[in-house]
Amino acid sequence: MDNNVYYRKIPKVDKVLRDPGIQGFLEIYGRELVVEAVHDELDSLRSLALEGKGEKMDKVLSCLGDNIRDRLEQKKKYSLKPVLNATGILLHTNLGRAPLGQRQTDAMAAAARGYCNLEYDLEKGTRGKRAVHYAEEIKKVTGAQAAVAVNNNAAAVTLMLTALAKGKEVVVSRGEMIEIGGHFRIPEVMEQSGAVLRETGCTNRTRISDYENAINENTGALLKVHTSNYRIVGFTEEVSVEELAQLGKKYGMPVLVDMGSGILTDLEEYGLPHEFSVQEILKKGADVVSFSGDKILGGPQAGILAGREEYIRKMEVHPLMRALRLDKCLTAALAATFREYRDKKQAEKNIPVLQMLSRSRQELKRQAEEIAAALKAAGASGEIRVEESAAMMGGGALPGEKIPSFAVTVVPGRESCESLAERLRRLPVPVIVYIRENRIFADMRTVMPEDKEMLLNGLKQCLTQQKEEI
Repeated sequence: MDNNVYYRKIPKVDKVLRDPGIQGFLEIYGRELVVEAVHDELDSLRSLALEGKGEKMDKVLSCLGDNIRDRLEQKKKYSLKPVLNATGILLHTNLGRAPLGQRQTDAMAAAARGYCNLEYDLEKGTRGKRAVHYAEEIKKVTGAQAAVAVNNNAAAVTLMLTALAKGKEVVVSRGEMIEIGGHFRIPEVMEQSGAVLRETGCTNRTRISDYENAINENTGALLKVHTSNYRIVGFTEEVSVEELAQLGKKYGMPVLVDMGSGILTDLEEYGLPHEFSVQEILKKGADVVSFSGDKILGGPQAGILAGREEYIRKMEVHPLMRALRLDKCLTAALAATFREYRDKKQAEKNIPVLQMLSRSRQELKRQAEEIAAALKAAGASGEIRVEESAAMMGGGALPGEKIPSFAVTVVPGRESCESLAERLRRLPVPVIVYIRENRIFADMRTVMPEDKEMLLNGLKQCLTQQKEEI
């Protein structure tokens, strides 16, 4: 049949818009969105006409109003949506890193609704500073003299170097010339800050004498960078914070430490290797420590700078600070996060990252067994098992460290793992899993008890649906 016959079946936009059912959509969704949905639906009909699919065109035309309504519902949804993380990666960068707890989100919501005293001193009735809302909380937890925060740790390092060492040399070990996600490289950040990079030592071994030999009349600071996303093993040597602090005092220059992940607790209690906390690094003599808010700390995205008051004040008043400062929601969430850390038990109870770390293997195994049993009882297709797995911290923290866990695994019946993983991602609340050795893994470490039913329902829907289709 001539394709023109098919094209003549496609109604004009104006005719579709005059339909009484479509007229009702105009009041609900607004004219602009309805017109866009109509154009999209008619474009799909043109594609069918081009392919000569007359029967399919007739089916689409018979439910044109329903199709347009479905398109409108899809357009109304935001692309940013909650997902269920069953990957076992606690700080999954692609999934937003650290999830926030109820108290943190409540604080954000309270700040977001209406007005707040973000930069208003209620006692004096004059303009105030937004940092006061979180600085005291940070000081009480870390023991720092002062603190300020910006929108991420890359910004914190940039501000620190710009405010304290612009035009001056900053001495860094060659073994700490790191690159993290998003092509964030220490040499490039140094260049953008206006500071001058002065490398010292070797990739695998750097001594305190290397730092001292690199110091000259134009040296502005000594910088130590935590290699949080990789490890150098074997014939290695690095300079401690204590040694750098003594050298900094000798030459009258600040010792700056970029921690990367902000750690405030003893990770050994969770079966992980010891990592120096912010408190420990400050006690060892660092003048300023920078660290992330949304990694092991378990807070919102932020770059936190804590240390000696004279250096923090220089950063606070620097012009760059205005471009990097936190908004009212992040200010509230950061304050709420550090408030939880005043009491260790409260932090473990209310900070999701610490909750996940503190869950026992027995608890995780029991949760996996309950989900697997319910799936089998529902007649889910495929081979369903409970297996030991290994979770990871993620977010560039604790590279190579495995956290014991359990997972529900699925070998699909008559579809590939990739196909099942895709269908799980298309659920109203997408479920993100991982594939290994031709099996789907849903790791329990990142599925909190309150999310168990959601995971079960998602798996059940996809696995029973698959059986019905077969």
